[in-house]
Amino acid sequence: MNAHSPQPEQFVSTVQPGPGGAMTDEVGVITGDLTLATRLLADGHAGIAVQYTDADEWYVLTGSPVPVPAEGLAALHEQILERVRHGGGAEAQG
Repeated sequence: MNAHSPQPEQFVSTVQPGPGGAMTDEVGVITGDLTLATRLLADGHAGIAVQYTDADEWYVLTGSPVPVPAEGLAALHEQILERVRHGGGAEAQG
């Protein structure tokens, strides 16, 4: 068994949100070309953040952090992407 902690995993994708965009803690709903990042946190949860693609500022997707499901971080990232693609003020928890 490895006593060292692995580097945090992270998945990053560009996404076009559906009508109603994605809800953030800092600025409310954002729309347009977005980048979504799902990052494994030390406590086993995942932090979800979004930004306007190519912008400097990242915003917390409302409801983040969330527990990582048994299917893993990649599956969670895909689930969040689908929520954002659907729009309606998408949040980290469905």
